[in-house]
Amino acid sequence: MLLYLVQHGKSKPKEEDPDRSLTDEGEADVRKVASYVASKGACGTVHRILHSDKTRARQTAEILGEYLQLQGGVEAAEGLAPMDDPDIWAAKIEELTDDMMLAGHLPHLSRLASLLISGDAAQKVIDFRNGGIVCLKRDEEGAWSVVWIVAPEVV
Repeated sequence: MLLYLVQHGKSKPKEEDPDRSLTDEGEADVRKVASYVASKGACGTVHRILHSDKTRARQTAEILGEYLQLQGGVEAAEGLAPMDDPDIWAAKIEELTDDMMLAGHLPHLSRLASLLISGDAAQKVIDFRNGGIVCLKRDEEGAWSVVWIVAPEVV
């Protein structure tokens, strides 16, 4: 199974936009990454993207969905907010066999990746970037590893 973890693009400050929509730069960064992974077929097995209920995560997921042309579209899901317990999604993921993409926030995504890879949510193992994608793979024994990372500043 492949798991794609996406940190939302750069967002506006709460004082400027209480919903914290993506900035123009944030949207451009997500489009750049989405175009790149789509051109490489890097996320070709993903059928839908789940995102938190926050505007910036939804916008990020919608942009990715547009480029990846997903059959299942994008959908909000519980347990993906910044401070949510990573154990919730770690347990859900263990039940899944289909590849999955989650669009969310820090520290949740970092803690989830750490929990899956090292077994310890507090041990930071990946430095996420706004608008970037981290691809993890679960092997047949259930161990997780990093396959690739794409950040806006490298594409």
